[in-house]
Amino acid sequence: MEMTLLLNSTYEPLRVLHWQKAITLLWQGKVEVLEVYDRQIHGISISIKLPSVMRLLKLVKLKDSHRAVKFSRINIFTRDGYCCQYCKHKFRTEELTFDHVVPIAKGGRKTWENIVTACWRCNNRKSGRTPEEANMRLIKKPVKPRWSPTVTITIGIRNTPESWRDYLYWNLELDADPSDP
Repeated sequence: MEMTLLLNSTYEPLRVLHWQKAITLLWQGKVEVLEVYDRQIHGISISIKLPSVMRLLKLVKLKDSHRAVKFSRINIFTRDGYCCQYCKHKFRTEELTFDHVVPIAKGGRKTWENIVTACWRCNNRKSGRTPEEANMRLIKKPVKPRWSPTVTITIGIRNTPESWRDYLYWNLELDADPSDP
């Protein structure tokens, strides 16, 4: 069933809602509909096109913790562009692991600033040593990423409704339509 993209009053994407929740917000007068699907829902005396994109009429302030990029394996890989931070080669997810720049045994912590993407070969070569001790060099210093809508909206890009595309911030080029010359 169709989902609805909910925007803040500032047009910032907030979340994706089930169409039933979207209709509830509409009837409560909390949103305006910006885009609709071709499909309709019917009541006894009313017919409404399903909303595709809706905007809140009042601003919702988000806490910084809501905007923070979650510390996870996939987000580490994403931050580093699926590229080993030692040999500079790009790999598929299953060919990657993460590496503690300063090993835990030497006081290293599990933080954005101490963990990098590494291929299995480089991770084994470095072993339980620092990059200097292993005579290896990092491509770039690891940092905690800042929040960005592009980080949260890139999953499922191929299934994103066309009507949402003007309201999302993309961090990669959209695939060309095969029917375009």
